[in-house]
Amino acid sequence: MPAKCVLILLDGLGDRSFAELSHQTPLQAADTPTLDLLATQGANGLFHAALLGQALPTENAHFIMFGYDMRDFPGRGILEAAGAGISIGQEDVAVLVHIASVAEENGAAVLRQDTPGAEETEIEAVINAVAAFEHKGISVTFHRTKGLFGILKLSGFVSPCITDSNLMLKGIPLSDIQPLEKHTKNPAAEATAEALREYVRWAYRQLQNHTVNKTRLQQGLPPLNCPVTQRAGRHKDIMPFTLRWGLKGLSISSGLVLDGLCKCIGMDFRRVVDSGNPGKDIADRLHLATDALKDYDFIHVHTKAPDEAAHAGDPVAKMHCIEGLDHGIGTAIEPLINDPETLIVVTADHSTPSSGPLIHSGEPVPLTLCGEGVRRDNIRHFDEVNVAGGALGTVRGRELMYLILNHLNRAKLQGIMNTPLDQPYFPGNYKPFLLK
Repeated sequence: MPAKCVLILLDGLGDRSFAELSHQTPLQAADTPTLDLLATQGANGLFHAALLGQALPTENAHFIMFGYDMRDFPGRGILEAAGAGISIGQEDVAVLVHIASVAEENGAAVLRQDTPGAEETEIEAVINAVAAFEHKGISVTFHRTKGLFGILKLSGFVSPCITDSNLMLKGIPLSDIQPLEKHTKNPAAEATAEALREYVRWAYRQLQNHTVNKTRLQQGLPPLNCPVTQRAGRHKDIMPFTLRWGLKGLSISSGLVLDGLCKCIGMDFRRVVDSGNPGKDIADRLHLATDALKDYDFIHVHTKAPDEAAHAGDPVAKMHCIEGLDHGIGTAIEPLINDPETLIVVTADHSTPSSGPLIHSGEPVPLTLCGEGVRRDNIRHFDEVNVAGGALGTVRGRELMYLILNHLNRAKLQGIMNTPLDQPYFPGNYKPFLLK
């Protein structure tokens, strides 16, 4: 029976149907013999980390998938800062930021290009020009992570309970930075919103007439003239993954945000590099996972390739990306399939539509569990439609981790209390009874 789990996470795999694919999704239209084989040998269903129809970002979906409640979520700003090695104090606030191109219309900042192309020297110059600011005792510092992107560290009398300024939609104004609805009378949230609002205004003035932007305008290029902000966060005390689930966990991924998430939940992380060949990358990661099973009980193998293919706006290209991933999985999966002690789980964190205005969408994604003892249903194709008729039905949120514990024969019978903390795994970290 399985004692360990390998979770193959194909980020953004789910999609919508397209006429150019005969009204199929990219996954339905793709030739995926390996994923189909896994579906044939296991139990299938649909998965959504939250509510059907709710569009989730990667970090929220993974946080829930790994068995945590969103009330404990620290915010993506904190996760990316942790992944990038940026020191954020316990009372500081971290905010995602990048330099965008805006135009002033009727006094409002209207987004023209969310991520304009720029040379390295241009990026360094504009970020250095807006790297530090202070307003009424609140300091704001810009810490670059990659390209035009970075983290704003806010220190002083601050709160993460503020709105975003960036809607990621061209042609409409940025949104005002305000306290969240339940924090409208919170002095720290009011002060933070005011300081961040003034920072954006100040930075716009600094960059509007910057030599870099004067040159870019002469060349017919959009100016790099306004920082836009999102997803403020602050550190929270989070129960370590091993204590929560009784499993020693490892994530194998190239993602900065997943590195930070693992640091926050106490899961080990092995950063790998995307080579431009998604099939080879996923195969290499599965080989690493196979070798690491001697040291870990739960291994998360991640690829961002389907999500990135969808963001390119070409469903046919996403179909080909999926085919490449399937081939790569096929070259590396045999040792895992043939290992009776390994449970293979294949799913995605969310759906990413290959066209339209949404960043992510709220449809559920396919889910397969494959391993010794797992019920085998009649599903023969791994896609968003076929798996809906499988034995698992629709799995939500933390149910995924409970299913994994169950199939690893570690599920605790509800009501058994051999530890003060109601752990979901058995026998758990219990204290032996002593006769003396």
